[in-house]
Amino acid sequence: MSANYPILPVAGGALVRVFASLLALVTRWLKELAEARKHRRQAHALVGLDHRMLADIGITRADVRDAFSEPFWDDPTALLRERALERRINHAVRRAEFDIGFRRTSKDQSFRQAS
Repeated sequence: MSANYPILPVAGGALVRVFASLLALVTRWLKELAEARKHRRQAHALVGLDHRMLADIGITRADVRDAFSEPFWDDPTALLRERALERRINHAVRRAEFDIGFRRTSKDQSFRQAS
């Protein structure tokens, strides 16, 4: 009694390498999907905050809506982080411009008073 089993030719383990590569690719996709879900869950906590709390973080309600309008696989926290950083930088630039303008004005006034 002998059984005939079909045997696939494996040239140097090429089939094994292809299967391993495919398995690694699927595993990476599943990890990225789990990571995207985790980020969405974290960002969803911001939905319940009022506008003052969001302003303390440096974002607005519109930023939260924009973040969730992105495709599922995109990280919404990346957009929120970017918007908060933009606002922080713009605020620092405006503050520096105001300080420079204030110093010029006060120096001009003190110079005029001394004359």
